[in-house]
Amino acid sequence: MKNSKGEWGHGQHELNIRYENILTMADHHCIFKQCLKETAEQIGWSVTFMAKYASDQAGSGCHLHISLWQGNNNCFAGNKTIAGIKCSDEFCWFLAGWMKYFPELMVFYAPTVNSYKRYQDASWAPTSLAWSPDNRTAGFRIVGEGESLRIECRIPGADCNPYLAFAAAIASGLDGIKNRIELTEPFRGNAYTATSSDHVEKLPLTLDEALALFAKSRFARETFGQDVMEYYHHFFELEIKAYQQAVTDWEKRRYFEQI
Repeated sequence: MKNSKGEWGHGQHELNIRYENILTMADHHCIFKQCLKETAEQIGWSVTFMAKYASDQAGSGCHLHISLWQGNNNCFAGNKTIAGIKCSDEFCWFLAGWMKYFPELMVFYAPTVNSYKRYQDASWAPTSLAWSPDNRTAGFRIVGEGESLRIECRIPGADCNPYLAFAAAIASGLDGIKNRIELTEPFRGNAYTATSSDHVEKLPLTLDEALALFAKSRFARETFGQDVMEYYHHFFELEIKAYQQAVTDWEKRRYFEQI
């Protein structure tokens, strides 16, 4: 069901959890994390799922692989060909919807101040909204074929709440299907160096910026309801305020002697 392997960072491991229906997958995500933390504690070690633990090391993401099924059939599989991918209209609409609403639901994919320190060019963490077949610089990477065809979103951090991240992804994708949102052309090349002339939108780079988009999102309000909007807006405001009032080690190192 689960396996792991060493990753690039010091003490960093990639954890792979076998695919399941989306609610069970979120359960497994949380149980696996909790199990690792408790096991580490028993032997005097510590495990963290911070998105960016050290400034000189790679951050930790949570890559979401999503496909849409009806019975035993993958609705993403089809006879349409785009960028060499054989897919369905539903695949295109779902991906387009997911990408369209991503910035205004960014707080559900990157929920902490620390989350945004992971988004650095050439850092394995995407910094822009682009999709492409098998391109790890793009936020959305298409993998598999036929019944295994799926969308891999590489943007969420290891600190995300899987229930919120999955809810945001499914709501966005289904709206894309409902409204038949047109999919943009696939990005080719290095998405880190993409500019506005490439028709690629940059991601919010701070929790403040992401929260501002969330606060004015009509889609989020209509999808999750006013009570949910107010609750999470308040929660993220408190997170930002707590950070703004904190005196960090970086500030002490930089300013203590020179000021």
